[in-house]
Amino acid sequence: MKRYPAVAGTFYEYEPEKLKEQIKWAFTHKLGPGELPKPSKERKKITLGVIVPHAGYMYSGPIAAHSYYRLAEEGVPETVILIGPNHTGFGTAVSIMTKGSWITPLGEVEIDEEFADAIVKRSSIAAPDERAHAYEHSLEVQLPFLQFIYESKFKIVPITLMLQTPEVAKDLAKSIHEVWNTLERDIIVIATTDFTHYEPHSIATRKDKLAIEKIVNLDSEGLYKVVEEYNISMCGPGAAMTLIELAKLRDAKNVVLLAYATSGDITRDKSAVVGYASIQFRYY
Repeated sequence: MKRYPAVAGTFYEYEPEKLKEQIKWAFTHKLGPGELPKPSKERKKITLGVIVPHAGYMYSGPIAAHSYYRLAEEGVPETVILIGPNHTGFGTAVSIMTKGSWITPLGEVEIDEEFADAIVKRSSIAAPDERAHAYEHSLEVQLPFLQFIYESKFKIVPITLMLQTPEVAKDLAKSIHEVWNTLERDIIVIATTDFTHYEPHSIATRKDKLAIEKIVNLDSEGLYKVVEEYNISMCGPGAAMTLIELAKLRDAKNVVLLAYATSGDITRDKSAVVGYASIQFRYY
């Protein structure tokens, strides 16, 4: 089963060389790291995972680049677990694509079928489901960044969440943790969310600060409460909560906000923006 790109040519460039140039632009942008990454040939296990945005590269690429810059410095892991929200409404509450590969303009990446299948067997909620991934953009837009820094020397486990509650996050995190212990993979986790959607820049930044504070403090229940209480239109709280719970299980409790901006910082139209953040979960 091959999963072909659904948003190449819209969220990011379709032609490989133009796509590489677009990614370079994101890294060197003034809101990005400011320079191209320096991929390490030696593997350094510093980061458990990162939270990154998933909008079009022209809007969120520079903020996402902060996380990928750090990951490049740590070398290539065996497997990258991708966790994001389900925007399409297709599939199950927690949908994992367990077989095949994903294709982007930069090449093909295989699914870690053994790991993906094992999560499904451990979890009381996750199910194997390809439909949820066919048109979903949140995970797809991470792959060209990963291929830019790692080429295609890694495998993936794609997970998309329709049901985003603390209970689901804890179940999924526990399942990943237990499988990780059993199979002993070298893993990085990419959890993706955008923050406040289509509100004025000043309101978005105020609301997003509340959510980011809970993330940095590893408080998944608190994150869920502030999202509900302040009506924060964060599309991937489930992915963030899963990474928080996994970080606690795997003792990666050093959480660092690498960058935050809104689409208004790019477009200069701050009347209705979307918030983006890069957040790193470190072992030390």
